[in-house]
Amino acid sequence: MSTPGTLFTISAPSGAGKTSLVSALVESTADICVSVSHTTRPMRPGEQDGVDYHFVDEARFQKIIETSGFLEQARVFNNLYGTDQSWVETKLAEGKDVILEIDWQGADQVRHLLPESVSIFVLPPSRQALENRLTKRGQDEPAVIAQRLAEATEEMSQYANADFLVINDDFSKALDEIRAIITAKRVSSMKQQYRHQSLLQELLSSQ
Repeated sequence: MSTPGTLFTISAPSGAGKTSLVSALVESTADICVSVSHTTRPMRPGEQDGVDYHFVDEARFQKIIETSGFLEQARVFNNLYGTDQSWVETKLAEGKDVILEIDWQGADQVRHLLPESVSIFVLPPSRQALENRLTKRGQDEPAVIAQRLAEATEEMSQYANADFLVINDDFSKALDEIRAIITAKRVSSMKQQYRHQSLLQELLSSQ
């Protein structure tokens, strides 16, 4: 029987670099996967349905809500986002660690529903760095960037509710810190007891 996986949430203000960190983490770490969220926002250039997000209209999104299909859901910048609960439960049961790259509102829902989950918050090294990253990635209109920056303070204040805080100043260092969090959870006493029951029984045997 596989050791159940751990659910990690990673949240950050838009432009803090969490998507790049998560992509690098998954590429370099075994037995970890990212949940692909459902969203009603328009697809951006270069994105693929089912890879970056499951792109659905609001009617379809509401139907999933009605069938209790989402583990968490949130409205962010006038668009809806939600996590497929059955997919997450299946992967955890298979022994995979699962990352939810979600807004702080969704992370808060997960934290209350699943207290055993681990929450990570990523912050930029400065407000100027945040603005530079939003502008340089060229994905949003100036009005959208202005809205994101206006709401950044409230978003960033939510770091205090997370289990871990990572400052994305140096990308490699930030990635190493997230890896360390995952490794620490994997070798926790509870996980190791589950994983090595036979060994522990042998070591503690009086014979």
